[in-house]
Parts: sequence; C-alpha cells; structure tokens
Amino acid sequence: MENLTRKIIRSHLVKGEMKAGSPIEIVMDQTLTQDATGTMAYMQLEAMGVDQVKTEKSISYIDHNTLQSGYMNADDHAYLQSVASKHGIYFSKPGNGICHQVHLERFAKPGKTLIGSDSHTPTSSAMGMIAIGAGGLDVAKAMAGIPYRLVMPEVVNVKLTGKLQHGVSAKDIILEVLRIFTVKGGVSKVFEYTGEGLKNLTIYQRATITNMGAELGATTSIFPADEVTKEFLKSQDREEDYVEFKPDEGCTYDYAVEIDLSTLKPMAACPNSPDAVEYIENLAGKKVDQVAIGSCTNSGYEDLMKAAKILEGKTIAPHVSLVVSPGSRQVMMKLVKNGALATFIQAGARILECTCGPCIGMGQSPKSDGVSLRTFNRNFYGRSGTLSAGVYLVSPETAAASAIAGVFCDPTTIAYEDTFEAPMHYVDDSMILAPSTNPEEVEIIRGPNIKPLPQNDAMSDTIDKKVVIKLEDNITTDHIAPAGAKVLPYRSNIEKLSTFVFENNIEHFDEICKANNGGIIVAGENYGQGSSREHAALAPMYLGIKAVIAKSFARIHKANLVNFGIIPCEFENKEDYDKIDFMDDLVIENTYNLSNDPVLTVFNKTKNITFKVITTLSAEDVEILKAGGALNFIRNQQ
Repeated sequence: MENLTRKIIRSHLVKGEMKAGSPIEIVMDQTLTQDATGTMAYMQLEAMGVDQVKTEKSISYIDHNTLQSGYMNADDHAYLQSVASKHGIYFSKPGNGICHQVHLERFAKPGKTLIGSDSHTPTSSAMGMIAIGAGGLDVAKAMAGIPYRLVMPEVVNVKLTGKLQHGVSAKDIILEVLRIFTVKGGVSKVFEYTGEGLKNLTIYQRATITNMGAELGATTSIFPADEVTKEFLKSQDREEDYVEFKPDEGCTYDYAVEIDLSTLKPMAACPNSPDAVEYIENLAGKKVDQVAIGSCTNSGYEDLMKAAKILEGKTIAPHVSLVVSPGSRQVMMKLVKNGALATFIQAGARILECTCGPCIGMGQSPKSDGVSLRTFNRNFYGRSGTLSAGVYLVSPETAAASAIAGVFCDPTTIAYEDTFEAPMHYVDDSMILAPSTNPEEVEIIRGPNIKPLPQNDAMSDTIDKKVVIKLEDNITTDHIAPAGAKVLPYRSNIEKLSTFVFENNIEHFDEICKANNGGIIVAGENYGQGSSREHAALAPMYLGIKAVIAKSFARIHKANLVNFGIIPCEFENKEDYDKIDFMDDLVIENTYNLSNDPVLTVFNKTKNITFKVITTLSAEDVEILKAGGALNFIRNQQ
C-alpha cells in the first residue's frame, strides 16, 4: 500500500532507492519555462547540442517580462519563439496567461511528472501529478532526456476535514499550513492532501494550495485525481486525460497533520515573510493603500468571481488603488462574457493583462510606506519595488472587502453572494503555437542583449578567498538576484545582471568581488529560499564566488549552486557562524576529497581559527562540482 507521492515517483524512478533522504533520479514527462528563466534554459539546451526535445510535451510561456519599455524583452520573446519552433517546444504567446494557470488548464495530467524553471511549478500538482520547480539548467537537462536528480522526499499527510465557511478561502488553508510548518519546514518534503474536505475544493482552489506550497520550501504538494479533477478536465475538453489517482487505503506517511476547514478564519501573511501569519480580525481597521488581485496563486475563475461578487454595486475607497489581473486569457474571456469584468471596472479597478505583473515587480509598486494587500504568494523585502512598503498576502475575498472599506476588512463580517453560476464553456488555444514541422528551416533570432553563456573553471582543490558578504537567515533569491522592471530585462545578459546582485544588502557587491578576485558568501538559515531563478547562482559564479557557507539551504538554490560549480557548505556547528566577519580570509582545502569525506576543514587566516563544514552531496554532485558545473560535466561526457 502506497501513498500517491510514492506511487508516481515509483512509476518514474530510474535510479536510486525510495528511502527518504536518499538520492534518486526520475524521468520527467513534461517541462515548462517562462521568459525570465527561459532564455538561459534554452541557451543551455542549445549548448548541449540537442536537436529535438525528448519529453512528451514541453511548453515555453511568456508571462514575466511583458513590460516592453525597451528592446530587450521583445528580443528575448523573439528568441524564445524561434528556439521553441526549432526544437519541438510549444510556445504560449504574451497575453495568453501565466504559465502555471495555463499549464493547469491545458496540459497538466494525472499521474505524470512535470519540471519547470519556476518555483511555483507545483501548481499543476493540483491535478494529481508530481510537478517540481527547478533551475533552468535542470529543466534543460530534462528536455535533453536526462533524468532529474533529487533527494527522495518525506511525505506529509495534510488531512482536511469539514468545509470552509463564508468568507474563508483556500488561501487561508495554505496560510494555516505555513503557520504550522514555516517557510523552511517543508524542505525535502512533499505535502499530500487527503480527507473528506477535498470534495468541496475546486481545482483552482487546490492550485492555490499547491502553488504556495513552494513557500514551505517543499519539493512539491499534491492532491489526488478524483471526480473534481475529472469535471475540470471535462470543462477543458480534456476528459480523455483523466486517470483516477489516489493513495491506497491504509497507506502510511512520514508525518501527519489534520486541519478542520470549518474552524479556519481569514488570515494574512504580514511583511516580509509568507509565514508571518496573522488573523484579519486582529488587523481590522488598519489603513490600506493598494490592493492587487491576481498572480498564479489567486487568479482562477472562482477567485475572481468571489471578488467580483463583493465589489458588485460598490466602489473602492477614494484613497485605494485596485488592480486586477486574470491568470489566463480563458478566464479573462469568461469574465468578459458574464459581465464580471465590467463589475471590476465600475468598482474602480484597473485591469492588467494576463501576466505575473506586480507579483515579480513589473509595475504597480506601492507608494512610499504604503500598505499593499496582494493575493500573491510572496511578500519578500523589496519584491514589490518599494523597499519601505508593507506587503500583506491575503485571499481575494479579503482583498476585495478591504478595497471597499479602505482598511483591513474581515470578509466573514460582510454579506455577499459567494455562490455563482458555473462558467460558460470557453477553450481557445489559438495563442499556443505548435513547433515547426520543418525545424531545419527555422532560424533562431538573437537580439543584441542575448549574451553568450558565462563559463566556469574546474574546481580547485584549495579555495583561498575572502568573505565578500555576510548575511542573516532567510535570504531569498530576490535578495541575491532581484526581480523588477529594472533588472528582469537583463536575465539573458549575465554580465549586466551581475551588477545588481545583493544591491539591497550591500553597495557595489560586484565591485567588491572584482577587487578580491571572487570570494565566499556566508549566510544563516534557509539561504536561497523563494524563486527557482538560477541567476542567483549563475551571476555569483560570474563574479567568482567559489563557495557558500550557510546554516542551511533551500532545496532549489542548493541544486543551482552545484549546477554552476559553487560548493554549498553547511556549518557543522552553527555557532561558528558568529565567529566570521566580512572580509575574513578563509581557506578551504581538500575539496577533491569530497567523494570520500563530506566534511571540510576551513581555516580563517584572519582570526587564526579553524571550523568544520558539511557538504551533503551525491557522488554525481561532487563530480559536477569538480568539473566546474553541470554544463562542463555534460560536455566532458560527450
């Protein structure tokens, strides 16, 4: 008897033992990329010499860098469309929707595996599949037919009972899970949802939960494929894709937690972390300046219809700015046809295109010291584009109610119709382009902003570098390689992108690295949490970073560091973190011996002390590091 997670992993396992903590390799059926990470992923695919992708289906989405204030983003889009056409990849045009929602609607399949170059790829696990976020290089490897390497996760059973009350949302379920487990409590775990409470959760509601499971640091989250799944696929004209996938009766889990949905209350994640959870009733009356409804977390049909019902016949408070961004063109058209879009506009909302937009800092930055309520998945410091803003993560119901009141408003305290007509049928894939049937005739378009991939040298047996930055706990990839309209256009230009690394933590980090011929990064717990962006490893590699010594790492970022030849080391004694200062000169010896001994001795020449670090790496990880990264390793095998 097996749980759902183990069933799917077993059916895709090609190497390793399904023992928690052990390295395994699984075959990936599908891949997805988005434009902020896709250019680099496809450049890496080209570097591998792959002619046609080896997956069942691969899709390239344009949803992040759609603000075309210069030529750079448009050039990237032209490259992505041409490379997709040539290499057997489907291409979702700008405006068709956010990758996670469109993939859920049009491509996700029960029992399959998906790897995506975006940390919120687990959204599709709402469909009863194993969907995992990873760095672009791991996605490129999957397209090349190379199995995905990961640590066999533990499986947490989240049993849902009862039914959500009026004004309470699926967003409140995942905020409750974050309250229980925190942003680092899901590392090397899969959260599998079971229980009689599932029957009342739609696919879009389940997707909200699997999407924000990424904030737990989890490998993924998963729901069974049941009658709810079947009905959703039927509405998408994809009933033939349905396969019932459920855990076996009486199967076991590594951990278990039970949540009674009927007891939940509306919640918010307070600045600046998704696990800083507080009840809305305790925030009631606090002034709100901006409200944003959308993102890959909460822009499905039910989400937007509930917000529309609350806004119906009302107008937002005079001092509030409200923006709404549907998650896909399919949902947008349904709102056009049933009049809900007019409701938003009449209430005073500004309608944005079907993209990520404000969630990754592409416009709609709050005012100085402003309070912004967002139905998004992350509220990391600076991510909104305004460092002094207070960003809260809330449900669509809380967002809409608060936009009207002008202050935090508990949606359970107001009357509105929270049921509505079923969506009219609308499926249109005209903005999803199939790859060319004559790929040899396709010319790949490369604009001037697309620079060659930087290459790393093979690893040295001795690393003698200065500590070029010392950081606290929960440093995110937004800290390392910021998002936003100023930075994102340079995702295919690592030389330029490197000038922005750690810009909100220390001035001129790139110049410090150049002056010291690279260096070592020292950090606290959960280093690299958040986005899967491999640029947070690639840009430091370009600047000469050879090792990161941290108390602990986020899963995806640790893998990205290995992929780009940077050694991820953890303090054997976490108290040693306090003995290191900025610009200390550290010497790490015998790195070639990592295959035999995972413990390295570090000598702090500045303070004349030694300490030990641990490298929890597989044998192949060590070989990749020795080669100077995964691309070098793959080239060496050819």
